This record gives sequence, C-alpha cells and structure tokens, in this order.
Amino acid sequence: MRLTTFSDYSLRTLIYLGLRPDRLVTIADIAAAYDISANHLMKVVHQLAQSGEIATVRGQHGGLRLARKPEEINIGAVVRRTEPDMHLVPCFGSAAGCRIQPECFLASVLDEALSAFLGVLDRYTLANLLRAPERIAPLLGIPPAA
Repeated sequence: MRLTTFSDYSLRTLIYLGLRPDRLVTIADIAAAYDISANHLMKVVHQLAQSGEIATVRGQHGGLRLARKPEEINIGAVVRRTEPDMHLVPCFGSAAGCRIQPECFLASVLDEALSAFLGVLDRYTLANLLRAPERIAPLLGIPPAA
C-alpha cells in the first residue's frame, strides 16, 4: 500500500504544527521546512481545517495551529479521511471485469491486510509521532523550545 502525497503532506503538516504549539505557523513556513509545494499545502490545510484538526486565523498576523490536542488526533482517522481510494485492487470497488470474483479469496485476504494496516494506524495519535520533538524540530529548522 502506498499513501498519496496528500496524506503524506497532511501528516507532515500535523507534525510541524505539533512541534510549534506556542505560535501560529504559515503555509510558507511548513512548505519551506519540508521543501514542498505551498500550493499543494493550501489544499491540505483547507481539508485539515474542515475536518477540525487545525484552526486557521486570518489576518496580517494569522496562521495555523492545531485545533485539538495531539493526543486527540488519530493517525488512522487522518489517513482514512485523506486517502481517496482505499481499494487495493480494482475489484474492491466493483466486481465488473473479474471472472473469478464470485469465488475469489484474494479480495478477502487483501481486505484483511488493509484492515490490519489501518488497525495499526488506529493505535497511534499525533502525540506518538511527536515523542522526540527535540530531535525532530532541528531537522525542520525549528529553534528549540524555550
């Protein structure tokens, strides 16, 4: 299974915001830290704000921050929301075109594997991803917390 860039950027954005709980952050800050597209991040931020993970503050001194505590942001829930298609094979979405679909065991095996994958992600929150902020923050150019 491979996560989309959208999911990757969503998780990276949450990590960055989790490392900066004391201040508002801009999309440009996040884009520069990860060397990724600010335009793509705008879509990510919009979706994260709509789902309630982050809060946006408008205005000259505006920016982004987590809307919930890191312990309340479940990684499995974020991935489910940001992945447009969790079908590992085409027949998950439709039986059309597969001759063995009525007797196929592969679909159930892959469904079990997907459930296990998501089950592992469900055991973690953003707080788990932030357990070593003093080692992660410098890699993103974030100064040490005061």
